[in-house]
Amino acid sequence: FWCRGAAAAAELQATRENQLYLPGFRLPDGVTVTADLETAVRGKQIVVGVTPSHAIRDVLGRAAAWLDPDVVVVNASKGLEDGTLQTIDRVYADIFPARIAGRATYLSGPTFAAEIAGGMPSAIVLAGHDPDTTAMVQRALSTDRFRTYSTDDVVGVLVGGAIKNVVAIAAGVSDGLGFGSNARAALITRGLAEITRIGVAMGAAPVTFAGLSGMGDLVLTCSSDTSRNRKVGLALGRGQSMAEILADMRMVAEGVKTTKVAWDLARKLGVPAPITEVMHAIVHEGAPVRETMQRLMARSLRSEKD
Repeated sequence: FWCRGAAAAAELQATRENQLYLPGFRLPDGVTVTADLETAVRGKQIVVGVTPSHAIRDVLGRAAAWLDPDVVVVNASKGLEDGTLQTIDRVYADIFPARIAGRATYLSGPTFAAEIAGGMPSAIVLAGHDPDTTAMVQRALSTDRFRTYSTDDVVGVLVGGAIKNVVAIAAGVSDGLGFGSNARAALITRGLAEITRIGVAMGAAPVTFAGLSGMGDLVLTCSSDTSRNRKVGLALGRGQSMAEILADMRMVAEGVKTTKVAWDLARKLGVPAPITEVMHAIVHEGAPVRETMQRLMARSLRSEKD
C-alpha cells in the first residue's frame, strides 16, 4: 500500500488504521504500507491506482518505470483530465508502454469505501479492452460480498463514473435549497440523459449508462449524505461559498474539477449539457445559486428523447 509521505506511511504501518480517512477499519495483517513508490509496485501482478484523477499522470507516470511488463493496472479513480479533456484510458496510453496500457482495466460503480471495508454487499463493473485480462481481474477482485461485472465499454464506464459527480453536486444544491424529492429525482433522470449524450458522442454504448457505472453510481452519489460531491452541493445550496467549502474539506470531491472539464468537453462535442452548464456557472463562476438553478426549469420545452 503506497502512502504519500513518509510520516503518514509510518503511522499507518504502525497503527494499522487510517484514522483520518477511514477510521474504525484495521488494515489486514498481510498489507505493508510504504512511502516508496518503487517498493509498492515493483514485481506486482496487479497494481490498483486509487489516486485522485488529477494525480494519475504524476504518480502512475513515475510508477511506470518500475512496473513489470506483464503487470495489469486497475484504475479506480473517477474523473476527466483538465486541459486535455481525456478519459483515464487515454492518460494511461500516454504514460504506460503499449502492452500495459492495452491490458489495463477500469473499475467504477456505486461503492462507498466504508461499506466495502465493513464487508457490506456491493456490486461494481470492470471495463477492459483485453477480454482475457479483464476476466482474470474480475475473478481476482470478486468475493461473496463484492460482486464484479465485466464490460468492454471502457469509455462508457469512465464517462459515467466521472460526470455523475457533476450531477451529484447539482442534486446536493437542489436539496440544500429545499427543492424536495421531486426535483432530486428529476435531476438524477435528466442527469443520466446528459451523461449518456456525452458518452455516446465519445463512442460509448448507450446501454452502459443504464448499468452500475451510470444509473447505479448516479443514484448512490446523488442521494446519500456520504457522498462528498453531494455534500459540496448541499453546502452551496445552504449559502456557503466554494472557497469556504474547499477549505473545510479533507477529502477530494472529484466533481469540482470535473465540472469544468465536463463543461469544456460538452462544448467541444457540441452536446447539450444544461445541468453541467448550470453547475459550471455556480461552482466556477460564482453565479447566484438559486437563480441559476431555476434556469433549468425555464428552458424551452422539448421531447424527452432529446
